[in-house]
Amino acid sequence: MSRIADLIAEYGPNCAEFRLLGEVAAYSNTRVLAASVDAETFVGVDNLLSNQAGRVASNCVPNKGSLSAYQSDDILIGNIRPYLKKIWLASNSGGCSGDVLAVRIVEAYQTRLLPTFLYWILSSDAFFDFNMRHAKGAKMPRGSKAMILKYRIPVPPLEVQREIVKVLEAFSELEKNLDAELRAELVARQLQYRYYRDALFAFADRDTLWVTMAEVGRFFRGRRFTRNDLSPMGLACIHYGDIYTHYGTAATVALSYVHVEMASALRFAEPSDLVIAGVGETVEDVGKAVAWLGDGKVAIHDDCFVFRHSLNPKFVSYYFQTAAFHAEKNKFVARAKVKRLSGESLAKMAIPVPPVEEQERIVAILDQLEARVNDLSVALPTELTARRQQYEHYRDRLLTFPETA
Repeated sequence: MSRIADLIAEYGPNCAEFRLLGEVAAYSNTRVLAASVDAETFVGVDNLLSNQAGRVASNCVPNKGSLSAYQSDDILIGNIRPYLKKIWLASNSGGCSGDVLAVRIVEAYQTRLLPTFLYWILSSDAFFDFNMRHAKGAKMPRGSKAMILKYRIPVPPLEVQREIVKVLEAFSELEKNLDAELRAELVARQLQYRYYRDALFAFADRDTLWVTMAEVGRFFRGRRFTRNDLSPMGLACIHYGDIYTHYGTAATVALSYVHVEMASALRFAEPSDLVIAGVGETVEDVGKAVAWLGDGKVAIHDDCFVFRHSLNPKFVSYYFQTAAFHAEKNKFVARAKVKRLSGESLAKMAIPVPPVEEQERIVAILDQLEARVNDLSVALPTELTARRQQYEHYRDRLLTFPETA
């Protein structure tokens, strides 16, 4: 950063000339046969990733007609829904669809403007905000090609451009490394948590009673209600799909409600019951459970089972997450298009029954471990957001130059 300050001091605070984008760059006006491109050289708007994440290979490559040709160092901008901020600095040559703009520096400025510097300018929030202000269409806004060329950009001396690009690329690399480090830490915590959870439920070296679930409780199925039966207020309910997406080990508050008038047609879980998803898209999903610890009863969907039992409710819920439970459960899952478990099968499965004090001890340990994993899961996006905001602040400062009248 000090090197950039020194250069600006050397060249003067007004060292950047301002030009319309259309003065320094133009859209590609050459064509390439669609049949000549492949998954690595065709770029459609769906192949561009948001927020400078680059591009991915195409799964669908056109084989008829022609495409706009792009070449290495062209800047490819997704022209549908500009708010998605899709942009890529091309590293090869190929063809792009009409929903992608290939911006190329004109010959007169090729020795005065770095493609990497222009890429950073066009990656800024200021450019995408400008693009959205002039976009047309409500549901599927499209950028105005004419207005994009009227966007004003600074053109500082090449040496200043190089230093700014160097700093911004370093920031970008730091952000990627931080993302990878935090995600690796989260994975490590999750693996550690699973290891200790499975170890606590092994009871291999202890004189622990194992019984069938039917010996310590009973299973019954919920009653049907649909999404149309849901209401902003009314009777608390648990839909089987929400067990996958919303609930964790235990819940005290329901996500959804159904109309009060349906009460006589429904079945309910009571506090300390376990609510189990009886269907799922995968074998792993079936049998996911949540301990209901709310103050009152909660209505249960007919693709759920209630396990009413005499054990610590969170102890049972944690057991349903273990490798041992999944290994036994997999023997009973009906493997049709939709995977299913029956109440009769669940009743046959074994569960450890240590003394109440041991159940409470295991729950306390796993509550602590789960809280650490959850805290990191929350901290990860928060930390990344903070770093990105810091990075965007410096990026905007680096790309902002005073414009003389």
